[in-house]
Amino acid sequence: MSSPRQEQECIFCSAARAADPASTLTLFRSDRAIVMLNRYPYTNGHLMIAPIEHAARLFDSEPAVLLALVRLAAESQRILSDTYEPDGFNIGMNFGKAAGAGFEDHYHVHVVPRWGGDANFMSVTAGVRMVPETLDSTYRRLRPLFETLRGDLAGA
Repeated sequence: MSSPRQEQECIFCSAARAADPASTLTLFRSDRAIVMLNRYPYTNGHLMIAPIEHAARLFDSEPAVLLALVRLAAESQRILSDTYEPDGFNIGMNFGKAAGAGFEDHYHVHVVPRWGGDANFMSVTAGVRMVPETLDSTYRRLRPLFETLRGDLAGA
């Protein structure tokens, strides 16, 4: 029997095809990759960057796709630094259920701004996440900044 997550459509493929980027919280879309807000963020500005192609592992992707992911991770970090002024970042990937991947068959990069003393422990100890800004507010704040990347990262 398959799990409910396996039966639902891949969120990254759905976002890549969506006519309305706001409906999937997609901040940027190119021919090779998308940047979107995480619907269940650890902190304000928690982003996910995924290839357009449905691929489970890094080595399944062409070098141009991998380059696009790294360039978008760097630009995401810059935009989030300028906007939120975090003290640091977690940037990472999980492959496979055992490693914590929520979507095992479409890899993605998490970009998570961090602040000294942030309440990351709350989700572990109390089952609660403390994110003071709504997703809609975050989207409205970040979308115009990602739109400025159009010329620079058209091929990304």
